[in-house]
Amino acid sequence: MKAVTWHGTGDVRVDDVPEPKIEQPTDAIVRITSTAICGSDLHLLDVMGPYLDEGDVLGHEPMGIVEEVGQEAAAHLSPGDRVVVPFNISCGTCWMCERQRFAQCETTQNREHGTGASLFGYTKLYGQVPGGQAEYLRVPMADFGPIKVPEGPPDERFLFLSDVLPTAWQAVEYADIPKGGSVTVFGLGPIGQMSSRIAAHRGARVIAVDLVPDRLEMARRHGVEVLDLDEHEDVAASIRELTDGRGTDSVIDAVGMEAHGNPVVDFTQRLVGMLPDRAAQAVMEHAGVDRLQALQQSVETVCRGGTISIIGVYGGTADPINMLQLFDKGVKLAMGQAHVKRWVDDLMPLVLDESDPLGVEDLCTHRLPLEQAPHAYEIFKEKEDGAIKIVLQP
Repeated sequence: MKAVTWHGTGDVRVDDVPEPKIEQPTDAIVRITSTAICGSDLHLLDVMGPYLDEGDVLGHEPMGIVEEVGQEAAAHLSPGDRVVVPFNISCGTCWMCERQRFAQCETTQNREHGTGASLFGYTKLYGQVPGGQAEYLRVPMADFGPIKVPEGPPDERFLFLSDVLPTAWQAVEYADIPKGGSVTVFGLGPIGQMSSRIAAHRGARVIAVDLVPDRLEMARRHGVEVLDLDEHEDVAASIRELTDGRGTDSVIDAVGMEAHGNPVVDFTQRLVGMLPDRAAQAVMEHAGVDRLQALQQSVETVCRGGTISIIGVYGGTADPINMLQLFDKGVKLAMGQAHVKRWVDDLMPLVLDESDPLGVEDLCTHRLPLEQAPHAYEIFKEKEDGAIKIVLQP
């Protein structure tokens, strides 16, 4: 089959790889009909390279049609079912899963690396499980994970249940916005876009910040109040001026380790990707490699006693942070990988609503065949051609 594979720093290709087969009785094989590129996939091109092997299959936002099921998955799935596959692989029955902490599933947890549940298409740190940017996908724990969706609506009505929608929903939940309160969203990539829409849908005043014109325009289209970072020398001060001098009740950091707009951090991340694996891993584990501007601005922006929800992915283990300021302001922090299935019951009525209240059909900017994945990664990474969310179709 055809699949998108990693071949080194900045090098993704579409290769012929063996088709997956049932390996465990809880497995299923899904024929992929749509699969998206995530912002965290871009980290694999540079910073996370030391934890990948040449030929690893990428992608963790897929959906498709069940082709085959293992004996123990048959009670949950049947061939022909239309399903969305969550990006984290969880069993549904362990101590963590019973508490709906599915991103920390103890059955698929990667204890040798001190990390949480396994993820599709995402490095040795998270199980090195072949990903979903492919024609077919083996889905472990298929007796619990896949989300069945109805026939009829286009894939994009449901595809983002794999990651974007539950991640954004969790970001808003963790932000703990008071009723009728306010939130600043830093970063208007796909997660920031959906976090903004979900917060607004739930009655909050949303102020969103970015510096990419296409992203700002998309947010405006959905009624979000936006600030162009390039037009505000001190964006936190600007937001305080809009909120009676206090800042917003909550802040969502949807930027994470993205290096856009910071040439020093961009160079550092690219350098890490070019080092031998052992040296690069040492840098990742003992030095700061993240662009912390968004997090620092979040601390400056949030109201005293407010909450910062960090949903952007960070990769360094020694990044400095202003603990004095956090403590003085009494700021609460919440963060982590999305517990996808925890939020599906909240989201499903919204994606089934024909009025499309979250605008899920107005997120994808590019639909390309799987064979054009290298081009898709390039324009997404460089923010060219208005690329905000790209869906690949095998």
